[in-house]
Amino acid sequence: MHLRIELLHQPFEPFSSLERWHCQLHAQGHASSAAEGLFIGRMRAHAADGSALEALELNHYSGMSERHLEQLAHACGARHHARSCLIQHRIGRVLPGEPIVLVAIGADRRGPAQRCCQELLELLKHEAPFWKREWRADGSSEWLSANTPL
Repeated sequence: MHLRIELLHQPFEPFSSLERWHCQLHAQGHASSAAEGLFIGRMRAHAADGSALEALELNHYSGMSERHLEQLAHACGARHHARSCLIQHRIGRVLPGEPIVLVAIGADRRGPAQRCCQELLELLKHEAPFWKREWRADGSSEWLSANTPL
């Protein structure tokens, strides 16, 4: 499986990233996948309790996080026979509406591509070593101990 994982400090444009990924695969001689599962997650403007959010802070342990994401992606890709996987995930301060995560899975059929994308996204939400802190508009903040439900 062709895999690229990027943890980004700056905002990114998911569709431009996806186009660059496809060009890179093509330049390396890889045939296009027949199907692709895609997910783009953006930062919410409100916390679970309804209060307005100013930002989300995502921290990680450099090096360890990338290795862990690589292990998750390879295992999930093998289960679903994925041909390619692109993961882009923000770290640092993210503002409401900005993309936080892009997951793109290439496979020979739509079912495996969609299932792999969904499973990998859930693994990222629940097993990826990111620490998240919500900053509210009133200046208060809270470290999150659990992820949002489906």
